[in-house]
Amino acid sequence: MKKNIALVAGGYSGEYVISVQSAETIQKNLDSSKYEVYKIIVTREGWRHTGADGAVYEIDKNDFSLTIGGNKIKFDAVFIGIHGTPGEDGRLQGYFEMLDIPYTSCGMVTSALTFNKSYCNKVVAAFDVVNVSKSAHIFRDQPHDPGAILQELRLPVFVKPAEGGSSIGMSKVKTAEELPAAIEKAFKEDSQVLIEEFIKGRELTIGLYRANGVLNVLPITEVVSSKEFFDYEAKYTPGVSNEITPAPVSADITALVQQTASTLYNKLNCKGIARIDFIYEEATGKLYFLEANTMPGQSENSLVPQQVRAAGKTLQAFYGEVLEECMKK
Repeated sequence: MKKNIALVAGGYSGEYVISVQSAETIQKNLDSSKYEVYKIIVTREGWRHTGADGAVYEIDKNDFSLTIGGNKIKFDAVFIGIHGTPGEDGRLQGYFEMLDIPYTSCGMVTSALTFNKSYCNKVVAAFDVVNVSKSAHIFRDQPHDPGAILQELRLPVFVKPAEGGSSIGMSKVKTAEELPAAIEKAFKEDSQVLIEEFIKGRELTIGLYRANGVLNVLPITEVVSSKEFFDYEAKYTPGVSNEITPAPVSADITALVQQTASTLYNKLNCKGIARIDFIYEEATGKLYFLEANTMPGQSENSLVPQQVRAAGKTLQAFYGEVLEECMKK
């Protein structure tokens, strides 16, 4: 008998469009002989499923169910495909945990922690397994002094919303005069802002997932952007960045990235698919942590699907393994 799977997409952030694209890829690659997939688009206006006939059905949030043609549909599991809030920051995770419905992503606490780049940096630094760039964490409703910040940090710095993805609201600041405007830009996206020292090096990113109780590490991707940094345009505009999978790095660097990413996945108590981003500083041979992404993009050309294909695996097998893992009692 087929299992009923809710595929949730959309969300309340600027990553709505990317989330819908991810959901299209996931739905296309979930085995229709095993799963009856119901795509649920989550917006502030409502959580809705559109049937094949175009009819729109509202989710009953009391038990996260659908009623179609007089039949009440309850779900065996939820495949979360929302980037940003409420699907990446722990909110939906807590809701599904209260309803005892399995889901594919990290748990509520891990999702909330990793979604806040500044707090995640502090926790990762305490693990003492990878370098973390020096940074400052400021809040919209608390006074801050750009001059004092630059007495603690060396230019250039990156200024970014502490909570948010796809590098929306992010700036690279090279002079003291540029800092106030960059902070203001980031505050338009979030009430917290992270300011961190720039590390010159190679950007390496790696996907991981657990299946059949085993942690699987995907091939590394090197991101080479024609822009100064990997921002929203570089991520989603064809030709702006070059993503090389597998990354052309030595066996030693490969082992370092794989081992460090695996350690972080376990120490952060990740579940499902995660992608961990690093900067490898060639001048010193040091690896720096950038961020842990617990809801990485799944559109056809996104980094994790590239890595899955490079590993010789189909997306259907990959998503099936992730889904089955979350349903294990």
